[in-house]
Amino acid sequence: MTTTVTTQQGQDASVRLDLYRTMVLIRTYEMAILREYHADKGPGFDIGKGLIPGEMHLSAGQEPVAAGVCAHLTGNDAVTGPHRPHHFAIAHGVDLDRMTAEIFGRESGLGRGRGGHMHLFDPERHFSCSGIIAEGLPPALGQAFAFKTRGTDRVAVAVAGEGAANQGAFHESLNLAALWKLPVLFVIEDNKWGISVPRSASTSVASNADRAAGYGIPGVRVEDNDVDAVHEAAGELVGRARRGEGPALLEVETLRLLGHFEGDAQGYRPELADVGASDPIPRYEARLQEAGLLDDATKEQVAAEATERVESAITFAKDSPLPDPAEATRYVFAEEA
Repeated sequence: MTTTVTTQQGQDASVRLDLYRTMVLIRTYEMAILREYHADKGPGFDIGKGLIPGEMHLSAGQEPVAAGVCAHLTGNDAVTGPHRPHHFAIAHGVDLDRMTAEIFGRESGLGRGRGGHMHLFDPERHFSCSGIIAEGLPPALGQAFAFKTRGTDRVAVAVAGEGAANQGAFHESLNLAALWKLPVLFVIEDNKWGISVPRSASTSVASNADRAAGYGIPGVRVEDNDVDAVHEAAGELVGRARRGEGPALLEVETLRLLGHFEGDAQGYRPELADVGASDPIPRYEARLQEAGLLDDATKEQVAAEATERVESAITFAKDSPLPDPAEATRYVFAEEA
């Protein structure tokens, strides 16, 4: 049976401020990457050129999902992200310097500049992501199976968009996780658009959380991009996974403030002019201010600390060397000992 969570239930003040800090750090990072990505593309918008080559998918507006879920994880837990991964990477503690260097295609990056922003891999934080839709779900099962087999209380979190919930890998993963009672939480970010296709034109159910019932596992949906409600729901579901009670599905109604990719004109979005009014960060700021938890001085301090961290990471990336073209084929095959 699907449970819908819509309001916060009195989280500790320090927890709520930490959620706010994480959201601000993510947004600051995404806006800085947006700036750097467009800085030298020039006329014609050649995505293969510039400081940051390749496509770019930014997560501005989806911060509440990552902040609320990852607040319950430790560095020993695993997260597999989608092709729009920065918010979960940041919230899960992936090294900001090396992540940024990877996005800039530099040798000091997480993948020595080979993977780019859709293929971040940090074994120290057990984080990975992929440009293939729903690809991260089966690997999360493998990690969860290892955690269970070794008798640990570690959990895996598999993140995907609502469009990915129509992929076979989604259903296969839910089935096997339920059958083997694996410690995995499936997180679906419902930003209502599978690239340019509205969910109403692609999905037969009102909520993907309803699909959990078909596999005999809990399904929870959080409405209105509410970080407090995400935090509350994720805490319960991660906790039951740690206790050995098996998998669950959490779907969050969230918001994509920007295009599917940079350069996306978004002519298919009739609501585009109104999305700014639903920005989750100013809405959460107002909620914290009303509760007496956030004043102007703290707000400015949080913004300044986030800016300092992000700009330092960008400087690190720009100062890092590009990979040696002579080693272009290195790491493709196993090297002899």
